[in-house]
Amino acid sequence: MITSELPIDPRSILGAYDEANRPADADAIVCLLRDRIDAALMDAAPRLRVIANVAVGYDNIDVGAATARGICVANTPDVLTEATADLAFALALAAARRLGEGERLVRSGGWRGWELGQLLGQDVWGRVMGVIGLGRIGRAVARRARGFGMDVLYTQPHEAPGEAGFVSFDELLARADVVSLHCPLTAETRNLIDARALARMKPTAILVNTARGACVDEAALAAALERRQIFAAGLDVFADEPRVHPGLVASEHAVLAPHVGSATTTTRRRMAELALGAARAVLDGERPANLVNPDVWDRRRA
Repeated sequence: MITSELPIDPRSILGAYDEANRPADADAIVCLLRDRIDAALMDAAPRLRVIANVAVGYDNIDVGAATARGICVANTPDVLTEATADLAFALALAAARRLGEGERLVRSGGWRGWELGQLLGQDVWGRVMGVIGLGRIGRAVARRARGFGMDVLYTQPHEAPGEAGFVSFDELLARADVVSLHCPLTAETRNLIDARALARMKPTAILVNTARGACVDEAALAAALERRQIFAAGLDVFADEPRVHPGLVASEHAVLAPHVGSATTTTRRRMAELALGAARAVLDGERPANLVNPDVWDRRRA
């Protein structure tokens, strides 16, 4: 159940749904991507009319079960596009220039001053950016890459070539200096970057993931970094959050962030507002702006 007095402060509203609190009389759930909203939960809340996810991705929600029960599912696209693209490019730069290693060196007191061959990294300017998933965030990353004089390649498994730079998945892996993931987690993209994919990448290449952790086979990535099969990785998402594969934690060549792609004050506030607005719209008998399963609304109108 929600009320019109819920605060917009993200620190408050992001706790609107709690796994331990599943009220049977709930009309709406405002949830986070870490909350699993399955059929059993829906059945335990027979009054439930809308699930509003404070995220773009909604693989944490059984959308099929919601649709079968006439429950609207909404997400929060657009508002986090630029913040997440910023973070993706920051991870690419940090991994390329070995900033994680450099910061640890300075903080440890082990830095002894400038040296000619110290922490030599990879250039980003003028290289090739490979974008896997050219949606809103992927396109925003592509814009940033072009600002760095990079050529941009992209691949869309279910879309015909639509602009310059479209290549096959294997060609993108082979040519890109930075491979950045921006695809949703589906059966096709789970472990998309596996041992085979990593073997096709350049030894100087950098992998960036701000999409979903399970799009990458983390054990294969850890092994590739240890063998120096690729140069580095910048990761903001993990397959079993908050657990991180120990091989990635141990790697000096992995820059790790705690899923903060959208973590700016402005962005998180707008996400909370959008999710609340979707929930309120449904309860007021209006179609929400970002409806994931429109069939539910069409059936209601019929």
